[in-house]
Amino acid sequence: MFRCRGLTVFVAVSLLCGACSPGGKSAATHLRADDAGADASASSDAAAGVPDDASAGDAAAADVDSGQPVPLSAGGSIGQLWVTDAKPKSTLTLLDSSGSEVTRGVADRLGSFIFRGVAPGKGYTVRGANATTKALQVLSQSDVPKASLYTSQQLHAGLNYVTMRDGIELAMTVRLPSGKTLADGPFATIVEYSGYQVAAPGDLVSAANKAIAAGTSLDSLTDPLLPATSTVVGSLIAPMLGYAAVSVQMRGSGCSGGDFQLFDVPSTFDGYDAVEVVAAQSWVKGNKVGLAGISFSGISQLFVAGTRPPHLAAIAPMSVTDDLYTGTGFPGGIFNDGFAKSWLDERQKNALPAPEAGAQPYAIMLVQAGDVHCKNNQKLRAQTQDLKQLVADNPFRVPQLADDRAPATWADKIKVPVFLVGQFQDEKTGGHFPEMLHLLDANPNVWISLQNGVNADALEPATFSRWVEFLDLFVGARIPSIPTALSTLSVKLYKALAGGSLSEPIPATRFDAFTNVAKAQTEFKKDPRVRVLFDSGAGALGPGALQPTWELGFDAWPVTSAVATTYYTDSGGVLTTAQPVAPGENSYLSDPSKRPLRTLGVAAKDDPSAALPSYDWTKAVDGASLGFSTPPLTQDTLVVGASSLDLMLKSSAADTDLQVTLSDVRSDGQEMYVQSGWLRASHRVVDSGQSTANDPIQLHLKADATDLTGGTFEAVRVQIYAVAHAFRAGDRIRVTIQAPGGERPRWTFDTIEDGTITNTVQLGTSKLVLPIVMGVAIPTSLPACPSNRGQPCRTYAAASNGG
Repeated sequence: MFRCRGLTVFVAVSLLCGACSPGGKSAATHLRADDAGADASASSDAAAGVPDDASAGDAAAADVDSGQPVPLSAGGSIGQLWVTDAKPKSTLTLLDSSGSEVTRGVADRLGSFIFRGVAPGKGYTVRGANATTKALQVLSQSDVPKASLYTSQQLHAGLNYVTMRDGIELAMTVRLPSGKTLADGPFATIVEYSGYQVAAPGDLVSAANKAIAAGTSLDSLTDPLLPATSTVVGSLIAPMLGYAAVSVQMRGSGCSGGDFQLFDVPSTFDGYDAVEVVAAQSWVKGNKVGLAGISFSGISQLFVAGTRPPHLAAIAPMSVTDDLYTGTGFPGGIFNDGFAKSWLDERQKNALPAPEAGAQPYAIMLVQAGDVHCKNNQKLRAQTQDLKQLVADNPFRVPQLADDRAPATWADKIKVPVFLVGQFQDEKTGGHFPEMLHLLDANPNVWISLQNGVNADALEPATFSRWVEFLDLFVGARIPSIPTALSTLSVKLYKALAGGSLSEPIPATRFDAFTNVAKAQTEFKKDPRVRVLFDSGAGALGPGALQPTWELGFDAWPVTSAVATTYYTDSGGVLTTAQPVAPGENSYLSDPSKRPLRTLGVAAKDDPSAALPSYDWTKAVDGASLGFSTPPLTQDTLVVGASSLDLMLKSSAADTDLQVTLSDVRSDGQEMYVQSGWLRASHRVVDSGQSTANDPIQLHLKADATDLTGGTFEAVRVQIYAVAHAFRAGDRIRVTIQAPGGERPRWTFDTIEDGTITNTVQLGTSKLVLPIVMGVAIPTSLPACPSNRGQPCRTYAAASNGG
């Protein structure tokens, strides 16, 4: 009975995998249980582009006594050298080209070890208990593999295993438009590169159609062979648009080899290799591919494009961050122990070797079904570094650790066309990403779309149509069009993807009348560089629908027409444009226990992408916060960009954590959330070279850490993340200061506040600086509250200081 069931699983997996080999072998060949060790790595010295005496990967060791091969393998990565098949707990010694010892390591429970921080060069060897590998080359970023590494590997529909420059295999699944085979090509092709369950070979298009017909969410799908719905761009949308999509599994996850190290350099250059392998396929139109995806697979695009693969046509990143430390992990220097911690915990579990519990479901199933490649690719998983310990050991931003892992580091190296979409209130990656947009200034072919909303909103209809135009023109080299079937299905699809939110059908593209691609590209290039959509959720479909109500175009970010405008704090909780003559002071008890940790729970029903989530955005607590508000505005006021709360602060402690929130106290008595910022006061030193009047930039270096001096007012500038919000005439601009927490649906903070610290703000010298775009007539009336996506509402209540 067991054998029959195993055979059933084997056959099902074989059909899904298609052809799971770089050399085009059948799925059956790779899934036979007795195929252990066969073709575990398809690399060769010639394919990897390294000399005969310096193998980049899969170097068999020679027994020093008998001269016979023993099961020890090794390969050189960028700045690293990996070893597998050693005896667990045995000592491994790294030797340089002269035979001198460089360092030692101990093989883990799986018999593997990675030497890190190794200087690039040839002639390295690894000596084990009874064996020494042949010569190996540790690569540098400037080492470019021979073209044969890419042209020698043929991909087929379904799951493939593809060798990278260092001998590590990545799992890649080729997905085609429904009913098509590779013989129907060439296809316009996109690559989605992610550490989520992306290369799982199941058919999400068919599964999604069934879920939509049943009126259920895509998150309800439970088939372990289906790709994660977070990879919907490549696994569902691209094939529906007529694209071939290649879902590339990041090293150290799923059925890919290697260890998981979040956006480390080898992973970044895997993206280069993946692009080049895919582009080399005969079924790829023009032998050029695009990168597409949202969140994880949006962020990865910025790294890969920064390496400049020659056959990359364009990228279309959505819902990204700019820096793993300042952008998402440590806002203002305070560890995000909500989303960031849970996300890292999930990545750590997913990096476990399949079939161990916690590994990605499809990898578990394939290993159990006998997929030899997937099984062998688990060997380095125990080398995944402890991400939790890494966070604990590095409370400050360490450039040597963080720079290569920061999308902003790679942004100014990107030369291909870019279509970037982001939401200011993104509950996952956060709203700090606009800080890197200026790094794209040297690239003339960049289009940025910004809006209020949450992570999933990057795909909303008003943006989606422009995104398709971009992909069709710059990747597909074709006249843009939205397939009728997708447009018809789109309203139900959005409900399934965005917590039941309503939407309009995807609008038609603007190029139906065009017949010449070059002319259509020229027309597209007339679009403003920065498109800002306002009041998404406030349209005629009803509160919270995926529907912005108006938009503006700008030629740059930061917006050059925005004027830094100062509002001074005054007694009675007032913000005034005239600086008070006689400063006073206000104090508050910094106590995070006075409010909920977050504005939403973590149950499935508490979905930030729903039309009207059940936010618990509690009022500013008397005695535990300060509020300052302008008088009712006499004219519409448009804030576009990052803001700064420049405090003169003293504290009863040597350090304190600050949370600053910008909100809109409306003429109807409701208060709408706009944006927040955070800062640990000891991290307050600003980089004068990058900071502006309305945008303070801290580097969060340990060398800059400075305690507060008790009893003395000191300058502390808190950056409020960028936003685009229209304050209507009659509204009041409000800023609130309190302990971290209670403002975001998924972020919580590992704060030093314990309810015993009293902070005091000097009035008159403390000020709010906003980037205000003058002379804009707001074309719509005050939206309902709640309605704007990502912006909860509450009844306004003044803080104890009156603001």
